[in-house]
Amino acid sequence: MEAYQLNAILTGVLAAVACALPGVFLVLRRLALVSDAIGHVVLLGIVLGFLLVGELGSPVLLVGAAATGLVLVAAVEALQRTRLVREDAAIGLVFPALFSLGVILVSRYARNVHLDVDAVLLGDLVYAAESFPTAILVVLLLNVVFLSLCYKELKLATFDPQSAWLLGFAPGCLHYALMGMVSLTAVVAFDVFGSILVVAFMVVPALIARLLTDRLGLMLPLAGLVAAGAAVVGCGVALALDINFAGAMTAVLGGGLLAV
Repeated sequence: MEAYQLNAILTGVLAAVACALPGVFLVLRRLALVSDAIGHVVLLGIVLGFLLVGELGSPVLLVGAAATGLVLVAAVEALQRTRLVREDAAIGLVFPALFSLGVILVSRYARNVHLDVDAVLLGDLVYAAESFPTAILVVLLLNVVFLSLCYKELKLATFDPQSAWLLGFAPGCLHYALMGMVSLTAVVAFDVFGSILVVAFMVVPALIARLLTDRLGLMLPLAGLVAAGAAVVGCGVALALDINFAGAMTAVLGGGLLAV
């Protein structure tokens, strides 16, 4: 196996685990659709950042994309507070509009850069793995540190938000902090996986872990192991059959979920 192939597998594993860890709390909070929404609307922030600075490597893209994810969450909650629509309907109203705007901007202003629609949906693991995936590793470490420091608070706010509020844990702040980490993770993994696989790795490993255990302390590492295994097997299948990485890894995740 050549060096670029090993680097692609390493990048895929790091991105998969980084997505799976916060995905556990999204699944437990019944917010799986939010990961889908954020995985799509970060495109708008990336494009706006690129149009602002004209450079794909600028940190402005990262900040803009993460901010767009938080804008989505705030807009969904604002619609929900009107009591005119439910949360799932609010998500369905907001994220297609933001994602469509991002796609329009890509097709209009970013045709000649690495922001084409295929890359947006499917990512480009080999291209992203040309250099060591430092950004992915940093985000993975940030997720581990955040979940470790806020584990008790997130656990209480997830299963008993009223008690968390009474004890002064500010479940609203925890919610936005979690959504911020989800947005940041989605942004960094976006270039590797594309929107489809970001959502798949945020949801499916957590679902598999949830089916295997009821203990949150086991669910988190188990989701990470499932994600890492699916990334390795999916990359191996893609390299052996010369097929798309995203399609292969998604198929492996789906097969694992069906088997469990």
